[in-house]
Amino acid sequence: MINKSVLVINCGSSSLKFSVINVLKKKILLSGLSENFENKNAYIKWTFNSQKEKKNFYSKIDHKIILKYLINKILQKTLLYNNIIAVGHRIVHGGEKFTESVIITKKVIEAIKKASIFAPLHNPIQLIGISESIKILPHLKNKQVAVFDTSFHQTIPETSYLYALPIKFYEKYKIRRYGAHGTSHKYVSKMASKILNIPLDKFNCISCHLGNGSSITAIKNGKSIDTSMGLTPLEGLVMGTRCGNIDPAIIFYMFNKLNIKIDKINKILTEKSGMLGLTHITSDFRYLENNYLNDFRIKRAVDIFIHSLSKYIASYSILMENKINAIIFTGGIGENSVLIREKTIEKLKILNIFINHKLNNKIKFGKIGLINTNNSVPILVIPTNEELMIANDTFNIIIKK
Repeated sequence: MINKSVLVINCGSSSLKFSVINVLKKKILLSGLSENFENKNAYIKWTFNSQKEKKNFYSKIDHKIILKYLINKILQKTLLYNNIIAVGHRIVHGGEKFTESVIITKKVIEAIKKASIFAPLHNPIQLIGISESIKILPHLKNKQVAVFDTSFHQTIPETSYLYALPIKFYEKYKIRRYGAHGTSHKYVSKMASKILNIPLDKFNCISCHLGNGSSITAIKNGKSIDTSMGLTPLEGLVMGTRCGNIDPAIIFYMFNKLNIKIDKINKILTEKSGMLGLTHITSDFRYLENNYLNDFRIKRAVDIFIHSLSKYIASYSILMENKINAIIFTGGIGENSVLIREKTIEKLKILNIFINHKLNNKIKFGKIGLINTNNSVPILVIPTNEELMIANDTFNIIIKK
């Protein structure tokens, strides 16, 4: 058992992340990424034994092609194929049905399909990942596990998850707040409680997962009690290409007055808004941070992002009953953007949250650490590890079985 590992599959809309993790040794044996499925720049790259490799496809590909290449080529070449005892799949939306990770059955697949209406860009693709991995790895058919981004947030109370709509829309159609990035928020909150030596069931924090998709979660006594993403991952913070919170009447105005079709409105709000929409340049925060003082459009957009984030942190602080044990930054932006952390924390002095600029400048590129002054609420930067959480859940469920 000591050498047995879990294959983790994370299918995005036009990408696929993967890893092979030995859970007992807490060691990543293989990790990789495939991107650009829809153009001729598609590739797959991976790291094994500290050696990096890459294959370009020079053609459009899809998740089926990549999964076959991963399992039949890479896993065979690296001799990891025979060590894999289970497969863990990241699933964005599980609806209300799933409060924890589960072994994938026909009923689970049907439930994921049903929840696809709330995550149309992700769930259908992730179902392809499930079906293909079962086909390619038939001996692991009953050892595939679904790990849901939404399950961690099933502890939030009605006051947080119900919208002020006629109650029948919840009771009949299950329209409510579900949240996302639950696997990441769960991981970093557990890590933070260990670092600060506070029992998880007494640990209160505000977790900021900041990336192209961003969300913030209030965690009280180790459990999610409120989160910024809603029915879908469109609600909440300003994001890379998503608008976040807007007046719903804007949609009516775009449809009725500007004669924009509903499908195009959806595309605008999810793919053309956020930082990309505000700058008309890019959603890449590396570029935005480097040019913050050089272009007024970029400075304005970044300031709007910071304004949105600091408002959420401040509002969630009141849910902690006057005891915040930590503010956590994670995700690509949270882990690496010195500017975003600095400018956001500077707005939170009223909450006794102060940044140590010297420490803040040092913590990035996978580093973990505190960036607060001595008289401040602890501020932690913790690189997320959703893959490890998925592997742990998968391993524990399969072993218990």
